[in-house]
Amino acid sequence: MGHARTFWTAWQRARDAGGALVMRMEDLDPDRSRAQFADAAYDDLRWLGIRWHEGPDKGGPFGPYLQSKRRNFYIDFWRRLHRGGFLFPCHCSRKDLAGALGAPHETIARSGGKLEPLDDEPIYPGTCRKAPYFTPQLPGPSKQELETPDGANWRFRVPNGEVIEFDDLGMGRQRFVAGVDFGDFVVWRRDGTPSYQLACVADDALMRITEVVRGADLLKSTARQILLYRALGLQPPKWFHCRLVLDQWGRRLAKRNDAVSLRALRQQGVTPMNILGADLPLSA
Repeated sequence: MGHARTFWTAWQRARDAGGALVMRMEDLDPDRSRAQFADAAYDDLRWLGIRWHEGPDKGGPFGPYLQSKRRNFYIDFWRRLHRGGFLFPCHCSRKDLAGALGAPHETIARSGGKLEPLDDEPIYPGTCRKAPYFTPQLPGPSKQELETPDGANWRFRVPNGEVIEFDDLGMGRQRFVAGVDFGDFVVWRRDGTPSYQLACVADDALMRITEVVRGADLLKSTARQILLYRALGLQPPKWFHCRLVLDQWGRRLAKRNDAVSLRALRQQGVTPMNILGADLPLSA
């Protein structure tokens, strides 16, 4: 339900600005991304009355609109960052990072006596960052192993202590400190998959996105992505972050909390206006 209301906000803002609404399917995780899930999402959004101008089912000038079909674009952006000296390979195992994974996270609300994290990536302890590895490369041929990212987790080296500020159109002025609020973050995983941060920056730039509408749990990701835009010499879009929808216990609506799906609500006879017009509790 939370994602649907966010997409509804995006539709309203695109309509009011006379712009185009783009549906992009972020299907990089094969375990969570299946064709039947995508078809159900299309059906639910159409049932709500939302129509988009570009997307996997409609096409458009900047396709494909499935991230799983855009690997070559992501490889190109990885190479640009790598050659600029902004990345380093990380060979730490899950066990190596266990200490960092146990560190406290920013939270949103109590859930069964526990605090729910707003951000999924803990601050990296800098283990592999300290290893001498790489200096910026001039354009041109280089070793094959430096032209493909597979085989290691590649992290972006954040400028520790630098303040990243931006004006969010939904939640006002935001301020984060690199190395304090977030650390060296993954842009490519050893399984050959680009991270959310890299894929979104590449897609938003190549698709000429002017405004991104998403949930407030991604505010910190915006700070990370601003650093990627700077490193790539690209102009970032504007952002509008929506406050998160909470359940009656103050927990974020999510599948892991057994949140009610749109499909189940439809089967119960709930109407689109019941969902979009409901006065639901929101995060601060």
